[in-house]
Amino acid sequence: MAEEDSSYSCAAASQEQEQFKNGSLIIVSGATEHYTHDLTKVPTALSSFASIKPTIRSAKKLVIKNFKDKPLLLEKYSGETWQKLKEAIRAIQNNTSVEYSLEELYQNVENLCSYNLSASIYEKLRRLCEDHIKTQIHQFRDDPFLKKMDKCWQDHGRQMIMIRNIFLFLDRTYVFQISVVSSIWDMGLELFKSHVICDQKIQNKTIDSILLLIEKERNGEMVDRCLIQRLLAMLSDLQIYQESFENKFLEETSRFYAAEGRKLLQKREIPGCLYHIRKLLEEEIDRVRTYLRLNTQKLLIAVVEKQLLGEHLSAVLQKGLSHLLDENRIQDLSLLYQLLSRVECGVQVLLQHWIEYIKKFGSTIVVNPEKDKTMVQELLDFKDKMDFIIDTSFMKNETFIVAMKEAFETFINKRPNKPAELLAKYADSKLRAGNKEATDEELEELLEKIIIIFRFIYGKDVFEAFYKKDLAKRLLLGKTASIDAEKSMLSKLKQECGTAFTNKLQGMFKDMELSKDIMIQLKQYMQNQNIPGNIELTVNILTTSFWPAYMPKEVQLPLEMERLQETFKNFYLSKHSGRKLQWQSTLGHCVVRAEFKTGKKELQVSLFQTLVLLMFNEGDKFSLEEIKIATGLEDRELRRTLQSLACGRARVLIKHPKSREVEDGDKFSCNEEFKHKLFKIKINQVQMKETVEEQTITTERVFQHRQYQIDAAIVRIMKIRKTLNHNVLVSELYNQLKFTLKSSDLKKRIESLIDRDYMERDKENPKQYKYIA
Repeated sequence: MAEEDSSYSCAAASQEQEQFKNGSLIIVSGATEHYTHDLTKVPTALSSFASIKPTIRSAKKLVIKNFKDKPLLLEKYSGETWQKLKEAIRAIQNNTSVEYSLEELYQNVENLCSYNLSASIYEKLRRLCEDHIKTQIHQFRDDPFLKKMDKCWQDHGRQMIMIRNIFLFLDRTYVFQISVVSSIWDMGLELFKSHVICDQKIQNKTIDSILLLIEKERNGEMVDRCLIQRLLAMLSDLQIYQESFENKFLEETSRFYAAEGRKLLQKREIPGCLYHIRKLLEEEIDRVRTYLRLNTQKLLIAVVEKQLLGEHLSAVLQKGLSHLLDENRIQDLSLLYQLLSRVECGVQVLLQHWIEYIKKFGSTIVVNPEKDKTMVQELLDFKDKMDFIIDTSFMKNETFIVAMKEAFETFINKRPNKPAELLAKYADSKLRAGNKEATDEELEELLEKIIIIFRFIYGKDVFEAFYKKDLAKRLLLGKTASIDAEKSMLSKLKQECGTAFTNKLQGMFKDMELSKDIMIQLKQYMQNQNIPGNIELTVNILTTSFWPAYMPKEVQLPLEMERLQETFKNFYLSKHSGRKLQWQSTLGHCVVRAEFKTGKKELQVSLFQTLVLLMFNEGDKFSLEEIKIATGLEDRELRRTLQSLACGRARVLIKHPKSREVEDGDKFSCNEEFKHKLFKIKINQVQMKETVEEQTITTERVFQHRQYQIDAAIVRIMKIRKTLNHNVLVSELYNQLKFTLKSSDLKKRIESLIDRDYMERDKENPKQYKYIA
């Protein structure tokens, strides 16, 4: 068996030498686990060996042993092989055809690597590539620069791909095993970077030329975007995009848009500015998607937003926000909010200007007395408008909602008391009978809006006083549009201010309900007593503490009315002993049946008007003095009453001589020719300029009540604190009392309490107060 091994080894060696002579290289290995990558094997030797048949029939084993030494590689072969590879590389670099096939070249590289020539081959390849790249630098001195750079880079990349394909075995074995050695592709990048791009002149010219193209595009010129994309991809591949290009690009962008921002504000109105800024931002995002790196987008957009918006926030808002809000430009405001929300502190600055606008615009509504008639409606419309803008343009931002409430609260209370009074009167106008402007649902919605304005008002006691006065008239004169609406408003006020605020108002409703029950009892009483009379009497019994204070006015009632009054008085006191009744003639109203030549009519009039009309049952013509003596009405009230009957729309009396005002010596007669299309006619009392007096009385009553509240608050604080500094006491009062206070009023109340021995000054420190138990 040993003889067969030696004979086979000799035969194989002689065969290998013969093949070297013929110029071919066969690498034979018996240890295949060490040379698994060899592409050239010895199938002929193995197959011939496998075909050997043993001549001796025995159970002996066949043992194959490794070569003791690897066959030597001839120096001539390595040189010739490298020459082939070198020629192929030169052909690739010069864009000429390669004489050898890719498979042959690949196999040559593999064979050289198998004999530990990898390091030598790699170094030779590196020098060859470096020499070629160095020859390319001269072409970058002339224009067109960028196109030459692009072509050079594209050629380099294509060449390195082909070279790597040939030297793939080297790349996957030698390079892979040694970490400090770059891959063939990375080696090509490093060489291009070090010899071309890192040349400072070439790099500066490349970057500046790219930036110039981008600026031209920003100015509206057409440029080769694909060229820019390829060049920036080159910088990215060479890992110098950020340090060499991006920083300078952002600086140029900042400079460009700083100038653009100034031009925009000078040449365009704010809406135009906003849409142009949005267009510029969209263009920059498109540039990122087209040729810039994605990680540049955030920095780029931040620079653009800062220069176009961030640096001009106040100027933009001062120039255009008021205009946009005045004209209700919802879409423009939405765009403004969206753009400013992208800028640092943009929304905060918008919020400040928004608050200033609300205060300024709201003040023009509240402070100007000429707008008193329309103040509340304008406030409601303004509030609706601001709410709508927040919902649609400002993304329902909670900060804006809170700021708006504070701004409304500020400007509404710039004029103390008046807004509260006018709001109460506005509510009265909507709850009064005859208001056909709204359905029940719309009225309910309107009441909710009134309550919202009511929340902003400090002087809620003023609102209560005037609302109570007007509610009393609606209830007593039967002028309320809807009891359900009245109770709904009362419920809203109770929810807003508590039970103490609405106790008296609820008491008024209870009095009206009790009065209805008493009238039923009165009718039964009169029937049982067989009391005669053709006048139907209705009386409302009012609890003094619930209702507004009314000044009683004495008048001369007809005898039949006086008897009815006396009958009711006896009936009521018989059921409620110890009570005192006081008749309020100013609140009385009657239904009078009148007969004219054109037919019968029913006149709905006040008690004072009734007294005047009943006189004409006794005569045809009366002077002003005669009517005054007969009715007992005071002069001003009488003139107002006669004016409503003789100078209004329904003229049931004729005044002699004819004029709009009632003068001394005027005479009055019944208008028998009176015509009207309706059967039931309501003759309204002429509203004399009583509002000034009524306002004064109501306001004084509120101020008097406030003094009690201030006194109570001072005593309550001093009782707890015992000793307190003046400034601290005043501060506590401002915190506790919800209506507008003047320091002078507080000083007066403190002095009053000192005089009444509720508190005293410290003898050593006059600004210190002590509570007296």
